[in-house]
Amino acid sequence: MAMVVSAKEAGKQQMDAGKYVRYTPEQVEALERVYSECPKPSSMRRQQLIRECPILANIEPKQIKVWFQNRRCREKQRKESSRLQTVNRKLTAMNKLLMEENDRLQKQVSQLVYENGYMRQQVNTTSVATTDTSCESVVTSGQHHQQQNPTPQHPPRDANNPASLLAIAEETLAEFLSKATGTAVEWVQMVGMKPGPDSIGIIAVSHNCSGVAARACGLVSLEPTKVAELLKDRLNWYRDCRSHDVLTVIPAGNGGNIELIYMQTYSPTTLASARDFWTLRYTAGLEDGSLVICERSLTPSTGGPAGPPAANFVRAEILPSGYLIRPCEGGGSMIYIVDHVDLDAWSVPEVLRPLYESPKILAQKLTISALRHIRQISQESNSEISYAGGRQPTVLRTFSQRMSRGFNDAVNGFPDDGWSLMGSDGVEDVTIAINTFPNKLLGGHSSSSLFSSLGGGILCAKASMLLQNVPPALLVQFLREHRSEWADSGVDAYSASSLRASPYAVPGLRVSNGFLGSHVIIPLAHTVENEEVLEVVRLECPGFNQEDVLSRDMYLLQLCSGIDENAVGACAQLVFAPIDESFADDAFLLPSGFRVIPLDVKTDPPSATRTLDLASALEVGGGGTGRAPNDPVSYPSNSRSVLTIAFQFTFENHLRENVTAMARQYVRSVVASVQRVAMAISPSRLCNQLGMKHTAGSPEAHTLSLWISRSYRFHTGVELIRTDSQASETLKLLWHYSDAIMCCSLKASPLFTFANQAGLDLLETTLVALQDISLEKILDDTGRKVLCSEFPKIMQQGFAYLPAGICMSSMGRPVSYEQAIAWKVLNEEDSPHCLAFMFVNWSFV
Repeated sequence: MAMVVSAKEAGKQQMDAGKYVRYTPEQVEALERVYSECPKPSSMRRQQLIRECPILANIEPKQIKVWFQNRRCREKQRKESSRLQTVNRKLTAMNKLLMEENDRLQKQVSQLVYENGYMRQQVNTTSVATTDTSCESVVTSGQHHQQQNPTPQHPPRDANNPASLLAIAEETLAEFLSKATGTAVEWVQMVGMKPGPDSIGIIAVSHNCSGVAARACGLVSLEPTKVAELLKDRLNWYRDCRSHDVLTVIPAGNGGNIELIYMQTYSPTTLASARDFWTLRYTAGLEDGSLVICERSLTPSTGGPAGPPAANFVRAEILPSGYLIRPCEGGGSMIYIVDHVDLDAWSVPEVLRPLYESPKILAQKLTISALRHIRQISQESNSEISYAGGRQPTVLRTFSQRMSRGFNDAVNGFPDDGWSLMGSDGVEDVTIAINTFPNKLLGGHSSSSLFSSLGGGILCAKASMLLQNVPPALLVQFLREHRSEWADSGVDAYSASSLRASPYAVPGLRVSNGFLGSHVIIPLAHTVENEEVLEVVRLECPGFNQEDVLSRDMYLLQLCSGIDENAVGACAQLVFAPIDESFADDAFLLPSGFRVIPLDVKTDPPSATRTLDLASALEVGGGGTGRAPNDPVSYPSNSRSVLTIAFQFTFENHLRENVTAMARQYVRSVVASVQRVAMAISPSRLCNQLGMKHTAGSPEAHTLSLWISRSYRFHTGVELIRTDSQASETLKLLWHYSDAIMCCSLKASPLFTFANQAGLDLLETTLVALQDISLEKILDDTGRKVLCSEFPKIMQQGFAYLPAGICMSSMGRPVSYEQAIAWKVLNEEDSPHCLAFMFVNWSFV
């Protein structure tokens, strides 16, 4: 009797006959559809799939599970292969870039050797001529040198003659290429910029040349035409650019074009004038497929304008500069950037001339900014960056640009924007400017009708001051993290009451009959290397007067940049603008804030591991300066920076005098607060506080580190750090310990007194600001309950192990940890000095 075999049994026999099941194209198509929706279906979902797809009825659920596993594995391998191919392309391109850079340096060395030999010959010739009574040889030698290095003479050119402009363009192209890939400028590697496939690029600055110059080479995953389009749109990435107008476009015979451009740039401070430029820009393609965009200023001798610069501007000069964009194999581009300018440093006060004579500052503001902008767009287009709040990258980037531009407008206060100066009250420390017609600043924003209907405008109170021995990055970090330290203004109640109808009236307001509550920072976006951060700050504010029974929160859109302490020549900035809770994409912004610019550029390479927040006796690993363990840390002496403060307020005409008085007093109080903060965080002040001189009951960092490690061993029986080592060695090991270690006082409301580097990173603060953070603030409800239950054990037994949990940083970010250990720190008399905590394997959630 013949046996009837079902389709399911046939499929099982098929699987038993061989380990590999051959799927039909229809079956693969059905599985792929499910995979695109759910790469890892559950058992129930796989059962449902078999029921809904008859063509899969002969496949076992276990085999379908194996298919999805294999499919995920293939997808992972494909992604990894693609990633490795991308890395390989980057390394190949970087290798080519480094080889070209090596060739250029070899040429530069040969040229310097030749010049050195020539100078030796000149010295010997001069010496012989001096011993000889005749000076004929000296005169002859000087004539020979002039013949070897003739000064180029440019005959007057006609700007309306295309042939003349093309000749200037070709000269500019040749000079630019000689700087980008040749030895026309003696380039010096910029400190802290190391090459690599994921680095910003190779950055160099000029040495011994007219003006100041910077050069960069980098890789991006965008095509040359797209890169050229982005770089030419200077308003979108050059934050100091006020206007960039292309006045004339002339086609060139080689397929390129020549543009005549007028550009204005902002002044970074209230103490100097802005700059403007008349330039010629030449865009052309090279025979090897590269794109080149070069630019130079037009002077009266080369067909440029002969008249004076615009009012409130100083005419500056762009020497041959530009971009060389080469296509890379497999996609992407290799970019060479050269910026060479003469900013007429003699037109500013002597103390500010370093701002205009430093190639490092030029590199940070212009050259590196261009590279970072291209990399940012590249990563956004490849969906490599995620943003909070569902905002599109272009929207968030626009907010950053508007914030920077609005702050620059406030600092400069150009009359053609409607600004006019008000008379002082006899003291020239604060400048007041008003704008009763802010329509141009608002750019047609709907809020412009608000000002015209109310009969009011915008008032800006600004001031600039010189700081001594204050790291700009550290100051801006402190101002960002501790708003209550400077936003304690004591504004008159009647002024606040009159302004409360406008949510944009007073930036960071704290009124006299209330207080500024805590603030929470909500991150929105950051650039590739976190050199610029966009965030929302929520301020818990009470009512302005007795009529406001309930408090209301204020929201600020905040832009923070330049807080990397190792960025040589970088400007540090904190800009914020009040917003409402809706935070619309076209929200009206009235930026205020702080800008700190270094005036004396550091000449020695900063150590990547050095911190200005540790005791003066701390030595830092391999990046140190080779000093003895007991020698104090040597901080830059006599370093200076200029701080610019600008706060904007709205006003109605009938309250203008009141708002003016309030604004002037407000800014003066902020200046006084910032001066106190600057004195507190000055490295020299830190050395005095944490070095050999201490107040009674406050041990020096060396001694405290010994107490911490010795007490840990005494209570737990486990060695934390070798206590037989020298005090300085113990401090260094404790500072670089991988887990977060921090100490708090033994008081009713414990405050932190010390933390190692990991502890400061966990708390997102500095050692100076640590004393304002309480233990209760960082623990959640569960953590506080556990600590309360274990506290008697800690005091009796000396230590306790706390389970895994969540704590909060000073910025309000949750931090998870696998375990926490608390122990008593005993002093030399074995009396309790403080309580130490160690958070093991912590990470931000």
